[in-house]
Amino acid sequence: MLDFITWTADPAIFTIGSREIRWYGLAFAIGFAIGYMIVDRMWKKEKLPQPWIDSLLIYTMLGTVIGARLGHCLFYDPDYYLANPIEILKIWEGGLASHGGTLGIIVSIYFYSKRVSHRSMLWTFDKLVVPTGLVAAMIRLGNLMNHEIYGHATDLPWGFRFIENLHAWKRGAEPIFSAPSHPTQLYEAACYLLTFALCMWLYFRKEAWKKEGLIFGIFMICVFGARFLIEFVKNDQEPFEAGMLLNMGQWLSIPFVLAGCWFVWRAQRKGAISN
Repeated sequence: MLDFITWTADPAIFTIGSREIRWYGLAFAIGFAIGYMIVDRMWKKEKLPQPWIDSLLIYTMLGTVIGARLGHCLFYDPDYYLANPIEILKIWEGGLASHGGTLGIIVSIYFYSKRVSHRSMLWTFDKLVVPTGLVAAMIRLGNLMNHEIYGHATDLPWGFRFIENLHAWKRGAEPIFSAPSHPTQLYEAACYLLTFALCMWLYFRKEAWKKEGLIFGIFMICVFGARFLIEFVKNDQEPFEAGMLLNMGQWLSIPFVLAGCWFVWRAQRKGAISN
């Protein structure tokens, strides 16, 4: 039988002065860079105007970061952040919510579609979600490096023992390890990578983008369906979730899964669109 994994990774790659350069930020940046290259390939495939993709990158980055930060603050600890609004700006201290990031991207793409492409939002989403699974997987690997967002205790051989007193440990204290726990960051990363592979296949091999909303709908079902299921073995992020039938992450995932089902049905009913 395999031993449990004692995870002692340092969240920081290196330090410049008092500022840490973390694996989380690097993973986020790498995901966006690769995502940009994939979308650029789509642009060339469909012979679309190059300025559109540069604008899309800016809109997407702003929507992701602003939405994810506001989502964490308002979904998980609204009383604190509404009483201390300046704390919302301290994004470097951590606290991003994927559901908020998704909503932020939806808002940003609304304005992108109105002001830049003058195409439907679904036209954009069918392209944008293709690399998003990869970006999401990279972010979860960043969570792994940060010893955060892990699961319930488990006796399975691949359980991870995470450092619970991370800040004190980095200042020289002896580490205090969690019980062997589900590495839910890896579970989610694996699901998101599979979703990424599926969306790449749908776009480049099956040309599913010709059925407007189909790739977007499948992405929503896969990502948020996986999130809903994995939350059953993930620790609550906030104390108020204790005793809830479903935790906040699950309640927030349900509308996205249902919307995904509707978009898939709509795309299949309407059929292919002309280029």
